[in-house]
Amino acid sequence: MKRRRFALALPLVLAAALVLALGVSTSSAKQQSAFKAAWIYVGPHDDHGWSQAHDQGRLYVQKQLGSKVKTTFKELVPEGPQTCQVIESLVRDGNKIIFATSFGFQNCMVSEAKKHPDVKFEQATGTAQSKNLAEYFGAGEDGIYLSGMAAGAASKKGVIGYVVPFAIPEVIRHANAFALGAQATHPGIKVRLIWTNSWLDPGKEKRAAQNLVAAGSDVLGQNVDSPATGQFAESKGVAWVGYDSDAHTFAPKQWLTAAVYSWGPYYLRRVKAAMNGSWKSSFYYGSIKDGMIGLASYGPKVSAKTKHAIAAKKSAIVSGKFYEFAGPLYDQKGKLRVPKGKRLSVKDLYAMNWLVKGVIGSAKG
Repeated sequence: MKRRRFALALPLVLAAALVLALGVSTSSAKQQSAFKAAWIYVGPHDDHGWSQAHDQGRLYVQKQLGSKVKTTFKELVPEGPQTCQVIESLVRDGNKIIFATSFGFQNCMVSEAKKHPDVKFEQATGTAQSKNLAEYFGAGEDGIYLSGMAAGAASKKGVIGYVVPFAIPEVIRHANAFALGAQATHPGIKVRLIWTNSWLDPGKEKRAAQNLVAAGSDVLGQNVDSPATGQFAESKGVAWVGYDSDAHTFAPKQWLTAAVYSWGPYYLRRVKAAMNGSWKSSFYYGSIKDGMIGLASYGPKVSAKTKHAIAAKKSAIVSGKFYEFAGPLYDQKGKLRVPKGKRLSVKDLYAMNWLVKGVIGSAKG
């Protein structure tokens, strides 16, 4: 009887094992068939700034597409030859679309795109395009202008400190937009720059903030990636405008607001296009109107009057009635750079190498 029971049970055991094996095989096949997409970050994915904003976009894609896609990221990637090595490893891993999120990654993105025509490449903040290399960014200057309005309204001394990374057109136009916004709510205000020559270096950022306050700034702003400036501002009772992410938890009493980017919807569209074969190289410049650019939450120091002024200006930007880079605009030395009636184009902004009147610092870094 024991042998018979064993003989009867054996087919059932084998059948169960077969089902289990098929289940594992099916699951494995699903994982292997998932479309692979990768992101490259210059900083840590949780920097509470630029890289984290992009990573939230990646997570948005993963959530929306679920098991259809497998996303990954490489963080703290040096800008230079090592970028090429990272891209090569991502291609070997089977990623079919790669998003590089820092200007210094561009050279390797260009060369790797030539080597791998079957992979789609997308470069944030860059200027190069090819058949399988696209460029994308957002009009961060619009949000930065609005955040500058909050900074200007909060200043009593008429001097704002602004911590900036590299003297490239992207950062120069952002510094200009911040200064113009501050001047809109506080005519005649000065914006003092200190260059850190690094996208993310909390030590340098804190020292820059210290020097700016010592030089008379009673409000701080930034175009760098970490919240170190805000942490120092909180410790000294100095109002702070952030950048990239809502970082109010680092300075709950001194936080004003920040220009922020919503990368998720763009990333989702581009990954979907790569998956269904409709992807084409393009240049995308997102805006407040399409939801790419926005403002973070307001802190307790932003008055109702300032909020109203910012809301009105935002509406004017969306409708096209206002543009911060419309003439007349003068540079630091009083030279007319943009005559009345002219508006700078995106191409002009990508070549900007001068600072507006009221900014203290060098456009050369």
